[in-house]
Amino acid sequence: MDVAINAAFDIVSFASIIVLIVLGLGVIASMMGIFNFAHGEFVLLGAYTTYLFHVSGLPVWLGMLAAPFVVGFFGLALERTVIRRFYASPVVAMLGTYAIGVVIRETVRGLIGGLYHAVPEPIVGSFAFGDISVSKWRAVIIVVTALVMVGSYMLLTRTNLGLKVRAALENPSLARASGISTNQIYAVTFAFGAALAGLAGALMVPLFSLFADLGVRFLIQGFLAVMLGGIGSFDGPVLGAAIIGVMTASLPWVVSPVLADVLVFVIAIVIVKIKPTGLLKPGRA
Repeated sequence: MDVAINAAFDIVSFASIIVLIVLGLGVIASMMGIFNFAHGEFVLLGAYTTYLFHVSGLPVWLGMLAAPFVVGFFGLALERTVIRRFYASPVVAMLGTYAIGVVIRETVRGLIGGLYHAVPEPIVGSFAFGDISVSKWRAVIIVVTALVMVGSYMLLTRTNLGLKVRAALENPSLARASGISTNQIYAVTFAFGAALAGLAGALMVPLFSLFADLGVRFLIQGFLAVMLGGIGSFDGPVLGAAIIGVMTASLPWVVSPVLADVLVFVIAIVIVKIKPTGLLKPGRA
């Protein structure tokens, strides 16, 4: 029972990281009609920002606070200078963001080499409940993810900005006719998605260490989660992220890690094949 509870806690904390990554990726895909293949590298930049604070002798938690702002600003600059030119052609956008991701990844690789760099947890130790012990830092990840999810939902549903975002998401042409600057909404949304990826990278780096290919794995999982949950809603990508995160973290407990990765892909592909529009987006007759 103790092992099962600890395993469940680890699974939930891993799924929380996937949710953070997918929140930004899903909103960008839903609104702009493109998949940002540099999103995994935004995760890497968040982890790298935290690492820079650590090696500079500054508190790790300060780097984690700075990471979403640094990556969000970087995403905003990237959207204004490069990404905005790709909106008319989704295929070119995917190729372009993939190329940007490669540049970011290889730049970081050149800075840190091919090694793994450890970053300490800002909150160490564990909570003890009888014979059960759970990591304090994993608990923080779960709580932060829950707060970000609630905050994002409230932002999209209870604010004037959220109303404009949803209008631009559902009908861009009508939104523009109503006086909404969709270009500004796109820029803010892209920066917001990048900031969430940066936060995810900052939170996860103590668990996985920093290495140049950190974001690649999570990009693939995020892509699967968005396709699984469905594009065009807040709930869909979150549900897809929860499913992918739970499967990814739990299957290695019963099968080999390599087989577990294969099974995650197979299960996700089967579900998408059965329901191409996603679990929470009804298909059209």
